[in-house]
Parts: sequence; C-alpha cells; structure tokens
Amino acid sequence: MGKHIVIIGNGISGITCAKHLRKLSRNQITVISSESDHFFSRTALMYIYMGHMKFEHTKPYEDDFWKKNRIDLVKNFVEKVDTNKKLLLFPDGSSLHYDTLVLATGSKSNKFGWPGQDLKGVQGLYNLQDLEQMEENTKNISRAVIVGGGLIGIEMAEMLRSRDIPVTLLVREKNFWGNILPVEEAKMINRHIREHHIELQLDTELKEIKGDSTGRVHSIITGKGEEIKCEFVGLTVGVSPNIDFLKNSGIETKRGILVNEYFETNVPCVYAIGDCAEFNVPPEGRKLIEQVWYTGRMHGETLAKTICGEHSAYSPGHWFNSAKFFDIEYQTYGWVGNTLKENEAAFYWEHPNGKISFRVIYDKITEHLIGINVFGIRMRHEVFDQWLSDGRRIDYVIEHLREANFNPEFYRKHEPKIIEKYNQQLGKILKLKNREFTNKIFK
Repeated sequence: MGKHIVIIGNGISGITCAKHLRKLSRNQITVISSESDHFFSRTALMYIYMGHMKFEHTKPYEDDFWKKNRIDLVKNFVEKVDTNKKLLLFPDGSSLHYDTLVLATGSKSNKFGWPGQDLKGVQGLYNLQDLEQMEENTKNISRAVIVGGGLIGIEMAEMLRSRDIPVTLLVREKNFWGNILPVEEAKMINRHIREHHIELQLDTELKEIKGDSTGRVHSIITGKGEEIKCEFVGLTVGVSPNIDFLKNSGIETKRGILVNEYFETNVPCVYAIGDCAEFNVPPEGRKLIEQVWYTGRMHGETLAKTICGEHSAYSPGHWFNSAKFFDIEYQTYGWVGNTLKENEAAFYWEHPNGKISFRVIYDKITEHLIGINVFGIRMRHEVFDQWLSDGRRIDYVIEHLREANFNPEFYRKHEPKIIEKYNQQLGKILKLKNREFTNKIFK
C-alpha cells in the first residue's frame, strides 16, 4: 500500500494534490475536512444563494469518484497536530496516524475586534457553513450592511440584491478596491455599484455593531458617527490563513504556514499548500500568500510530484486573475498596481459608456509590457502570457490587440478606438494588424 498521505482540507489545492498523488502512486490517501462530505467549487457558493445552482451542481465529481480512486474521505475537525508522533487528534479523543501530512486548510474571514461583531446576523462569507448561516440570517430582513471594499464584499452585495434586499456598502478607502485598482477603474466600479442600487459609502469605517435584547444586530455605527439600521452585517474585510490548530505543533508560522519553493515546512514530511501557505521567499513578482483558485490548483499538482519523488519547485509564471463586478468582467495580466512605480508608464482608454476600459503598463525606457487591466472585454490568457514571456513592447501590443480578443465575432470590437487614442496620445501612426495568423496559433 505504501505510505499513508493525509491531506487536511478538501478545497481546490488539497483535492488537486490528492488526485495527482493517485495518478502518480499507489500510496494510501486520506482527505480530512469538517466543511463538507465532498469537494465542491467554492467560487459557486454565491450562485446557490441566488438560485442559479443547487449545491449538487457545484460538485465536479460524482460521489462515488473517491471510492473508485481509492481516496478515503473523513469528515472531521483536526484539533491538534502531534508532529513527534505523526498523529492528528480529533475532538472526540480519536486520532489518525500519517506518514506524510499536507496542510491545505484554506482561510477564515477576518474580524478586527469591533464591538458587537459576534452578534447574531453578523458574519463573513468563505465556506459552506457561512452560506448556510447567511441563508438563515437574511430571512425577512429589511436592510443589510456590508463592511469591506473587496471581491467578497461585491459578491455578497450581488447576492443580497438578487433578493431585493437594500444594501449599504462601507469602504474604508476613497474608492472601491482602491488598494488594487488604479483610480480610473476604481471610480468606474464605484459608479457601477451605485447603478445597481447599492448605497456605497466611501472613506467610511465601521466603529460599532449594536444589538437588540435578543442578541441580534439592529444597527451599526460608522466612524463618522452615523447610525444605520440593519438586521444583517457582512464582514468582508479579507481573510487570513486558517492555522490556529497548529499552535504548539512545532510547525513554523507567521501569517500563514511557512514553506519553501517545494511547499516544505520546517518539519520533515509536513507540507502546506493553498491559502494557508506563506512562502519564506515568494517566486519573483508574487505575493507571500496566494489566495486565488488557480494558484491553489497549481500548488496541489506541483506538490504531488515532489511527494512522489519528482522534486518540483513551484514556478507559477506570470500573474493573472479575473473577477466580476455584477455584469462587468475584469481581467489582469502581469502586474498593474493602483499607482505607477518610478520606472512605469501607462496608457488608458475608457469607453464613453463608462463600463469598458483597457490599461497597459509598460517600462518607460524599454517600453516592454509589464501588465494589462481589462474591463468589459474578454481577452485570451495565452496571448498575453506569451507577450509577457516574449518581452513585447507597447507598440506591438497595441497593433496586435485583435489577436488577444476572445469575444465572439458578433461582439462589438473596440480595438480601432483604442489604437486611435493611443496614436493621438503618443503621437504615433500605428495600424491594427490582421489577426488571422495568430488565430491559427492560439485557437
């Protein structure tokens, strides 16, 4: 049977690791999770609440997939890890021995010690239990307040508005997602949020959550002294690695579980992947902690190779991400900060309708592409990834934009207007190239 590999966490990183371990070995594999019986797509939680999907639709595999592939599933909560004896301890006093341990425990919603943050009707949104709690907490309510200007906050706002629940969104920054987006895009999303009948209060912090005699929230007090009546408060001020159970385990942690490029911790035969892992030295151009679905999948696949004898360093390539702000799709490739660095220059185009935009960041001296932000236009990931790897210059990118457009042929194309503004702004006479040749490469 080989060694016993135990994975704590059945999210995308843990399950990807389990699947690839099975492909590569005959080892005994056990996956432990207290969240759900089977793996599901966490990014689809909002669509269950909105009535677009049922929970069973979010499970990529049939329930018998795990037995057929000899992956044992245990629904339980790991209370403590004894790395000396290689034991996992459960609340009922039972334990489980491992030879190799993979920690893929994900994240938990942040709380910052606000008065009243533990009242009924106050919660975050990360796991399945949070969704079930939100279903209960939002029944027959007249108003909700969401605290936090990030992606989870806008998802929660869309969920609540799908049930016609009035929403006030408190954002500490001067613009929504202002710590990530350049000011033009941030203001565009500000407008879009308000167009969807959400009361957006910028530059506003939460001071206190007040409850009634039954212990349920009935209002919040902002940092400006305003009281807002509500029966639900969504705390969406980010997430933190879920690592509290590792105290006194000997496994080194900071914000997350410290790992090297092979996802190895300081304890032999113990690894960490996904949201809970923190790199001692991150890959070039990457963050210490990566809390993104596709990076979790890459973590799991890479680690499986290492455990099975093919020592593989994590090499994620160029950064990319995508999201939706109600019906506006967002994509980013490479690195685009909310402000320009000393060596950077930018070209920005925005459609007159205020819902479509295109930004390129490039090096002032060499004119090499650094990053791209796109709102409202679907672009081809493989094209931008290749352009970044090839070190393409800004002129080349603008001339070949048709090659990167992923939208169907009948969609309105914006490349002519983009290159027209680029020529006007930089005093050039570029023309769009035919995309036929690249289509043969990238289709």
